[in-house]
This record gives sequence, structure tokens and C-alpha cells, in this order.
Amino acid sequence: MSNDTIDVAAIRRDFPILAQTQDDKRLVFLDSAASSQHPQQVLDAMNDVYLNSYANVHRGVYQLAERATSAYENARKSVARFIGAPSANEVIFTKNATEAINLVAQAWGRANLGPGDAVVLTLMEHHANIVPWQMMAAEIGFEIRWIEVTDDGQLDLSNLDQLLDGAKVLAFTAMSNVLGTVNPVERLTAAAKAAGAITVVDACQSVPHFPTNVVEMGADFVAFSGHKMLGPSGIGVLWGRMEMLDAMPPFLGGGGMIVNVTRDGFSADAVPGKFEAGTPPIVEAVGLGAAVEYLENIGMEAVRKHEVELTAYTMRTLTERLGDDLILLGPSEPAARGGVFSLAFADVHAHDVSQVLDEHAVCIRPGHHCAKPLMKRFDMNATARASVYIYNDTDDIDALADALVAARDFFAL
Repeated sequence: MSNDTIDVAAIRRDFPILAQTQDDKRLVFLDSAASSQHPQQVLDAMNDVYLNSYANVHRGVYQLAERATSAYENARKSVARFIGAPSANEVIFTKNATEAINLVAQAWGRANLGPGDAVVLTLMEHHANIVPWQMMAAEIGFEIRWIEVTDDGQLDLSNLDQLLDGAKVLAFTAMSNVLGTVNPVERLTAAAKAAGAITVVDACQSVPHFPTNVVEMGADFVAFSGHKMLGPSGIGVLWGRMEMLDAMPPFLGGGGMIVNVTRDGFSADAVPGKFEAGTPPIVEAVGLGAAVEYLENIGMEAVRKHEVELTAYTMRTLTERLGDDLILLGPSEPAARGGVFSLAFADVHAHDVSQVLDEHAVCIRPGHHCAKPLMKRFDMNATARASVYIYNDTDDIDALADALVAARDFFAL
């Protein structure tokens, strides 16, 4: 496959679920920002473990267990390579990005935050990067400060230095799951470092869609989920700088994360084992490793190029077909955003719009998208969100536009 272009028709053939029809219509899946679909290669890799190599990892010395452990650790190496991590040991497997962020808030936060401290968040955060900090703030008593969002869906960084003054943490999303806004990660991490704050980056929407190098990002911690990047649910990743992870206390206690336990206490294992208590998501990790290899075979530069082109086509098509009847949140420049489109008709609830689209076999997500503070900022309760990935093309966008026109006509706007 070319490094510059994506053969969407060939890719679609790798996804069994996309071959089905719904009410005699071709299924148009536009909800990858919530969870992407899985290529046959990922399904086969997971099935192979269950059929031929399944055993618990890091425990048995028999050959089956050693094969399972090797497959699990090879997946860690694949993820590390994919994100440019200096060491595979800096990759912590969690059950999702939510757990990864909670791990940082609980383990690092409990050890380093106190009354009078401040954590800076942005108004475009997913609840997974808000609630863990609010929980710790209620327990410890630190202040939460907010970076506002402009009318065109960008972060308002005019008072960034003031917000970071005295702060210990800047936690922010690399790309908004509502607005599609691609945030200036390196600028933000550099500003935080200059102010003496650590950075926690929610990369759920960026890692599946852009080339990623955690060192170049300048972050201290980066969290993302497997289920948004062709992998299974139940597996997420926390990457952290080794010196940070080494200094943090464990998050969960139990088997697998210890070197020794006595009546008087325990000694924790080295990183990454220190943060992977209990039986880990073995098969899910292998599936994530296979997803990484699938994306690497396409090339992340090609993935990004495809999505910028498809984003431009989407914005142009929806504007031409629906004009001022349709509200589209976020930046107007396709290169400044990802393929996420929060849509609304002024007087129609997003759930009603999505129901009409479902009658056309077009799958989108209605709701607040786990970003209620951002929804309130734009005076909305919900939007109908369409999101694209490598298996989508202009035919899917045309189907979306046709269905939205049908919804507009149905509600007689």
C-alpha cells in the first residue's frame, strides 16, 4: 500500500462488520470516535491466542505460559515503537484511558498534591480528564483552574502563563472528541514545564489518527485507549517518563505487582509491573499489538492525509447541502481539526436526528459525548456526532448528507 494514499475499498474488505446491510442498505459506520471497528487481522490474532497460546503471563515456566508472556510483552514493544517511547517498560497496560488518567491522579496526585496547589484543565476535556482531578481535589483540597474555549473551538491561551503560575499539573486533550480541535501539544507542554508543572495528555483521539512521538510531545504522561484505534475494548495505555513512574507509588495492590510480601508490608515490583496488578488483559494486549501493526502497515502519515482530505470534503458537502440549517461546531480549517463533526439542527434533539439517520443505516452518536462543561459553553445539551476513520470515504459522507437532508425534511425545518 502506498505511503501517500489509502485504498479505502481494500481496507473495508478487512473489516467483516462493514460488509453487512441494515434494512437492505449499506451500513455506514461514522462513530469511530466512540469505538472503531476491528480488522480481521486483529480478530485473528486474538483468536489465535485463545486457540493456541493462552495461559496466564509472568507466572508459569511451562512453554505455553512462556509463549503467552512473550506475546503479551511483544505487544508492549509494538505500542512503545508506535508512540516513539524510549523504552517498552514505560508502557503501562490499563483497561482503558480512563483508568490510565485515574492512575496518574491517584498515584502521582496523592503523593505530590496538597492544599493550596492547583491543577489546570481545559474546558474541552472529556470527563475522564476532569472527574479524576475533581475527586482528588475534593479529597486533598487543591484548586482547579480552567483554560477557556473560543467561539471557533480553539483553546484561549491568552492567559496561559497566569493560569500556570503556581500550578503543579496541566492536563489536556491532544484533540477534542467534540470539536475535532487539534491542540498545540508541544506549546502547552513547554509552557507547563517552564512553570514547573507536569503534563498529562489525553491522546485518545490523536494516537489513532496522527503520527505520535511522546518524546517530541514533551509530555510527562500520555493516555490512550485500544478501542479507538482498531483494537479491542478492555485495553488502554499509560505512557510515562520512567523517572516519573519510578517515583510514583502503586495504584492497585495484589498479585503481579510485588517483589515480596510479609506480615509487615510489601515491596513493589519495578515498572511496568508495579502498575499492572492481577491478571492483565492478555488477549486484549495482543489484539492491540495487532492493531498497531495494521496501522503501521498503512502508515500514520497516510492516515492523517486521508482524514484531512475527508474532513475538507465533509465540511464542504454538509455546508452545500444543508447551509445555515445545520450547526457544525469546531474550527473551520480542516487541517486544524480531526475527522470529528458535532452537528445540530437548532430545534431538533440530537437523539431524534440520530434515529432518523439510523433508518438510513448511518451510524452516528448523539449525546453530550462525556464533555458536559464544553456543551454548556456552547449552550447545547447534545449534538449528533459523526466521526471518520480509515475505512470511510466520500461515499459515506454523501450518505450522511443524504440522511441529514432527510432528517431536516422530516422535521420540516
